[in-house]
Amino acid sequence: MIGRRKKGALRKEEDQRLYYYVDAMKEQLDYKRGLLEHSLDASEDMHFDVQRAEMLYSFLLREARVRHERKRK
Repeated sequence: MIGRRKKGALRKEEDQRLYYYVDAMKEQLDYKRGLLEHSLDASEDMHFDVQRAEMLYSFLLREARVRHERKRK
């Protein structure tokens, strides 16, 4: 069947994409936290942006942990 991938190959590809997003989000979060720490007059938008990045990173990390646990079973 042309155009169909095996389930395992698709899952592996999605796992790799998720790990890439987790790494990218961690770098972005560290950058934003650094900006916030070095800022003399941080705006509310900057605080909200850091909080949003923290929540997104924790969500992605939780999803990666769940996928890892499923793979081990």
